[in-house]
Amino acid sequence: MKTILTVDDSASVRQMVRLTLSGAGYQVTEAADGAAGLKQAQAVPAQMVVTDLNMPVMDGMTFIRELRKLPAYKGVPIIFLTTESDPARKQEAKQAGATGWITKPFQQEQLLSVVKKVLG
Repeated sequence: MKTILTVDDSASVRQMVRLTLSGAGYQVTEAADGAAGLKQAQAVPAQMVVTDLNMPVMDGMTFIRELRKLPAYKGVPIIFLTTESDPARKQEAKQAGATGWITKPFQQEQLLSVVKKVLG
């Protein structure tokens, strides 16, 4: 079973992501900010990461940059799930190591199709 780490400071967003993904047969681990996400990623290896951009403690960009420094996460797909839709931010995210971008509010089918596409 593939494990997906979801990092978001909104408990309701984490819950919706967890319900959507676990309903499709994925195992889901959670963190409320980038710093906690980094610890969680090292504790429980994930095959994919879904992260918010704007979070306290450590934001999504910093989180992705730090995650990409870990050998185990060099090739792991990372998807931004955020209310931001600015093309410049998307470009910055890509350079930081993001694989894809989903704008909130998201449709469950949309999230699942992206996950299936990047996880194969």
